[in-house]
Amino acid sequence: MDAAFRTLAGAVTDDRGLVHLGNPLSEQRSLARGTSIAPLADRSVLAVTGEDRLSWLDSLTSQALNALAPGASTELLVLDPHGHIEHAASVIDDGATAWLIVEKDGAQALATWLTRMRFRLRVEVRDASEEYSVFGASRSGAKLVTAAEPAGVPLVWVDPWPAVSVGGWAYAVAEPHPGSARDWVEVIATHGEAKRVAAAAAAGDIAISGLAAVDALRVAAWRPRWSRETDERTLPHEVDWLRTAVHLSKGCYRGQETVAKVHNLGHPPRRLVALQLDGSGSTLPAVGADVLKGETVVGSITSVALHYEDGPIALALVKRTTPIEEVLLAQTDDGVIAAAQEIIVPPEAGATAGVPRMPRLSRRTRAT
Repeated sequence: MDAAFRTLAGAVTDDRGLVHLGNPLSEQRSLARGTSIAPLADRSVLAVTGEDRLSWLDSLTSQALNALAPGASTELLVLDPHGHIEHAASVIDDGATAWLIVEKDGAQALATWLTRMRFRLRVEVRDASEEYSVFGASRSGAKLVTAAEPAGVPLVWVDPWPAVSVGGWAYAVAEPHPGSARDWVEVIATHGEAKRVAAAAAAGDIAISGLAAVDALRVAAWRPRWSRETDERTLPHEVDWLRTAVHLSKGCYRGQETVAKVHNLGHPPRRLVALQLDGSGSTLPAVGADVLKGETVVGSITSVALHYEDGPIALALVKRTTPIEEVLLAQTDDGVIAAAQEIIVPPEAGATAGVPRMPRLSRRTRAT
């Protein structure tokens, strides 16, 4: 269904889908206000069926899913044995199927891995992207598209960010959290409904926003994304994803030992920061651009956007030891620009367990 939105008047597209329709800042504003919706062509839908689906997913991933009620929303991470993020998925269960909204680039790999992990359990995994499309909107804007209800429960995933889910932990200390102003949902709709929305948009009856607007609102909310804020060594702690995607007291799963050790006894080696970029020029850093302290590279840009209120902003992963008061620099094609950091994950994140200190032998009191 992506093709129908690519042909709208003024459409600017790339390999992800519809980027914008000529005015990205206006599209951000309407998306935030609930007067437009965004076709998320960069998302795929995986369907997990079978009686054991929730207990099975619970055993494999970072989230507690055994008691997930029909219609409730959560998210999960698949970690490698060393606790690094391999996959992420938004989850809603309708009583018959667990629906996973995932990024298209990782959908096939995740579906293949899940299928290999079934063993003798009563579960089936299929890629349902040929049946369903995904739309993003504010909660009020979600009324512009009708959600699919294959089991009688509307498939509307409500983003839990930035609230701290049961079993989660927040590292960011900003109050209020910038993400609290973002009221985000993702709607799974049939392809027939997507055709209706596209036709209504072509007729001027429904306002559409592109992926650039979606991402700008996400960056302003400090919301991590699998395809941007993660690489082969990213720990959930580094991007504040313990907040919504990790249950710290659930049963065992792959990578749990590292998650617990870093959270209780150590510190994540990197930390996510928000950057307010110097907007006096016209050039912004690219994703992957170096972040510098003086002439020393201390990290890299993971996401960048021009926000309709905040101006040029970015997210970056930097070394934990990077001083928090330091004004950093971001590399662009035209040289470096100033990048004032806002602390998302503080340097002292982790080490939450108080380890008792053993008394020195010389201080022990002899028994009399």
